[in-house]
Amino acid sequence: MLPRKRFSFLSIKVGMLFSKLPLTPNQWTLISVLPAIVSAYFIINENFLLGALLFGTASFLDLVDGSVARVTGRVTKKGAYLDTIIDRYIEGLIVFGLLFVSLPIPNSTLWIVLYLFGSMMTTYAKAAAKEKNLTEEELRGGLTERAERLVLLFLGLLLANLSKAYLSYIVIILAVLSNATALQRIYIALRKKQDL
Repeated sequence: MLPRKRFSFLSIKVGMLFSKLPLTPNQWTLISVLPAIVSAYFIINENFLLGALLFGTASFLDLVDGSVARVTGRVTKKGAYLDTIIDRYIEGLIVFGLLFVSLPIPNSTLWIVLYLFGSMMTTYAKAAAKEKNLTEEELRGGLTERAERLVLLFLGLLLANLSKAYLSYIVIILAVLSNATALQRIYIALRKKQDL
C-alpha cells in the first residue's frame, strides 16, 4: 500500500471509531485546543515529555475531526475553515511555549520567531494565491507542509528530554525549511498565471 492509501485507511478507521461519540466534527476541532494549551504550559516549564505527549494528543485530535466529518458525511466549508484556523492556533501555542525555553543556541528567540513566521507564511501564501485568483486549486507541496512540521516539532520535544540542544537543532531546521516552503509556494503561485 502507498503511504497515502494507508493514511486514508487509518483516517476511515479513526472516523468510524470516534463518530460513535456524541461530538460533532467542529466540537472535536475546538477540543483539540485544550491539550495544546496544556502542552504549552509544560513546554514553558521544560517538562518536554508531557509537552510532547499533549502536543501529540492535539495533533491526533486534528486527525479525528476531519475523519469524523468524512465518515459521517458532515464535511462543510465552515468546518474546513475552522479547522485551518485552529491548526494555526495550535502550532502558535506550541511555538509560544518555546519562547520561554532557554535553548542553548545564540539568538534562540530569533530562530523561534523565524520558524513561526515561515509556518504562517506557508499557509498565507496558499490563501493569498487563491484570494488573488492566481490559482483555482489550492497550492500544495514544498519542503515541509504542516504534517512534516508537526512531526519534526514533536520529535524535537521528545529529544529535548535528552538534551535541549536537539530541540535547538530542530527549531533551526524548522525555521529554514518553513521559510523555504513559503518561498516555494510564492514562486509556484507567481508562475501559475501571468498578468496581461
